[in-house]
Amino acid sequence: MNQTGSNDLLQRGKAIKLAVFDVDGVLTDGRLYFHEDGSEFKSFSTLDGQGIKMLINSGVTTAIITGRSSPVVERRARNLGIAHLFQGREDKLVVLDGLLAELDLSYEQVAYLGDDLPDLPVIRRVGLGMAVANANAFVRQHADGVTQANGGFGAAREFCELILDAQGNLEAARAAYL
Repeated sequence: MNQTGSNDLLQRGKAIKLAVFDVDGVLTDGRLYFHEDGSEFKSFSTLDGQGIKMLINSGVTTAIITGRSSPVVERRARNLGIAHLFQGREDKLVVLDGLLAELDLSYEQVAYLGDDLPDLPVIRRVGLGMAVANANAFVRQHADGVTQANGGFGAAREFCELILDAQGNLEAARAAYL
């Protein structure tokens, strides 16, 4: 992690009850792959998936808010147990407002991981707003922290483990596999 000190990030992570992810450029490498028939495919990291599962198992609710719509994303979210999926939504802050009302949570209880300008309003508003290492430079500049890993290559895992560590649950999550 870089930017804001790791102690500050850990302090912010203690209050997190909801972790929200963008997809393209965060859970994937950001490239779009299209078959000749128009269908698309995306590449997801199993490391990120394991981190999300550990976070869910620790009691943190998860969500995806993405500007694009894809059946592949729906399948990935279902496979990981992500509770809330919002696709085709450009105004992510409006979506988050509705979700916070539904879950009776405050912005301070939300962590968000993004990579590009549509993510910036949420990154700046939540308790822990982070960017992936290969995010747009302007977004990185305004995030609370930046992962060391690139989007689609372990950044979400790093984000999840930061929250788990902040809440004192990282060692227990790892120990379950010993």
